[in-house]
Amino acid sequence: MTTPENALAGKSFAKTYFPSTRLAVSGLFLLNGTFAGAWAPKIPEFASRLGLTESGLGLMIMCFGIGSLILMPIAGILIAHYGTTRTVKGATILFLSTLLLLSLAPTIPLGAIAIFFFGGLMGAMDVAMNGNAVEVEKSMRRAIMSSCHAFWSLGAFIGATTGGFLMATLGVMGHAALLTVAGAAMLLFIWPRVLHDAPHPSEERQKVRLPMTPLPWLIGIMALFCMVPEGAILDWGALYMRDELGASLALSGFAFGAFSLTMAVMRFAGDHVRDRFGAVKTLRFCTVMAIIGMVVAGTAPNAYVAMVGFAICGIGISNMVPIAFSAAGNLPGFAQGVALSVTTVMGYSGSLFAPSVIGFIAEHTGFALIFALLPLLFIVVLLLSHHAVHADVRDRN
Repeated sequence: MTTPENALAGKSFAKTYFPSTRLAVSGLFLLNGTFAGAWAPKIPEFASRLGLTESGLGLMIMCFGIGSLILMPIAGILIAHYGTTRTVKGATILFLSTLLLLSLAPTIPLGAIAIFFFGGLMGAMDVAMNGNAVEVEKSMRRAIMSSCHAFWSLGAFIGATTGGFLMATLGVMGHAALLTVAGAAMLLFIWPRVLHDAPHPSEERQKVRLPMTPLPWLIGIMALFCMVPEGAILDWGALYMRDELGASLALSGFAFGAFSLTMAVMRFAGDHVRDRFGAVKTLRFCTVMAIIGMVVAGTAPNAYVAMVGFAICGIGISNMVPIAFSAAGNLPGFAQGVALSVTTVMGYSGSLFAPSVIGFIAEHTGFALIFALLPLLFIVVLLLSHHAVHADVRDRN
């Protein structure tokens, strides 16, 4: 039986741990991830419609990366001038139209423009929503970044797994229109609940420019070296299991599936772990787990052992990037948007561009050696892990 005291306690718990601002920024991550995941099943149709070869599709995907690298820093500058609220709302409105543009593009030049803005606005929204998550962390005085990234992973899973069915049922344009309308409706619900912030007075007086001190760049290296292996597993894990370990087509798909499943679960748990043990200890534990998982995957005698290795690696990588982003957003003496955009650009450049380099190297060495050597990047993260102390928000004034 519910008593007034229990109801009051429940409301207090919800207000403390799940205020509307946290739910709103989590919704932004879910929305961004859903659109990102929806792109994956559209790639074959996009390539077929424009008559792209594999190399042509590779150049198109490079346009996606270039768009991200150009618009992410611009988003950082806008955050420094106008705050995260206005920036994330503006970026989200523009981003909602990009799936329709990708579905309508009839020629290669228009397709390149569409994918440039799809990648660019996805990245701009990414920087802004991470910045808003940092502000929510500060207002709550507790970590939420890992769960926000968990919602992104959940959205990517939803977008990727429903895309093929929806395109087969509704057609390419029907799929894009449905997601656009659903995204707009979700944004209308989120809009008034997004944490309102403004540039900090100290940031307004700063001249917005690239940081001239090494700390933001060192945290950016941490994010970069966390996301290169993530991109390698996403793009090459299935091929490694199929071609070098003899896995079936169905089984090879579990390379990224096992990785993404453990990553999503651990991201939902990550904030509590970080609040309990601190960002530095959490990052170090995660990095060691990632090293173990990648070594197991790279030296695996069969596909099943490799799948276990990728799952362990997902446990490790899950909270490494969220901690790096929180650290960048909380760096003292830096305009938040600029420091965060440096880390975001460096991190995502690893997942956008490194896999193509890995593919070229693998033609000569095989993927097993690459996966076995990728832990060297994690060792660098381990050496830089003391900088994660800036991600702790409980004791900030």
